[in-house]
Amino acid sequence: MWVVKLGGSLLGTPELQDWLDVLVSEGDGRVVVVPGGGPFADAVRTAQRVVGFGDAIAHQMALLAMEQYGLMLKGMQPALAVATSELAIAERGWQHRAMVWLPSQMVMGDETIPKSWEVTSDSLAAWLAAKLEASHLILVKHAGRLGDVMPAALLSAAGVLDAAFETFGKNLACPVRVVDKSEHAAFARALRGGPLPGTRIAVK
Repeated sequence: MWVVKLGGSLLGTPELQDWLDVLVSEGDGRVVVVPGGGPFADAVRTAQRVVGFGDAIAHQMALLAMEQYGLMLKGMQPALAVATSELAIAERGWQHRAMVWLPSQMVMGDETIPKSWEVTSDSLAAWLAAKLEASHLILVKHAGRLGDVMPAALLSAAGVLDAAFETFGKNLACPVRVVDKSEHAAFARALRGGPLPGTRIAVK
């Protein structure tokens, strides 16, 4: 299984539709899309600053923001299936369908996940990839060219990854890469057995 996080920064770009089309046409039940939070998560941050509710509530609201982004992705590409549990992910895989993960049910059921802004869709994608024993974790971002290999800690410090990613990434046995939004065609070739595009993330 490939876990592919589509970042919120892709919203409003033509590449977002290109990625969705590739994932549906080439995925063949092997791809789970993890949605970013995008403007929906930004709205939670704004509301928290104005109202002052705690991080635990903000965390739950941010999960719903990811689900809003995920439902938007399905609206853009109706062939995407929706999955909320490990069983649903397995069933969609058996049906040979690409799917978008709605995280609330699984994440809120795991009390070990910190309820803070340090844990965003990046870390949750790593958490899901570890849980599914995924073969690859791909983080699609508006990142540009970063280099062949970069440490997770450096990418977190630069704001490319969230602050908790290295902690969650330590549980992964699969390759992890940051891929720029422009590399959808190269990613399609990777799904067919070609080389992986992007930057490999080194996790200590």
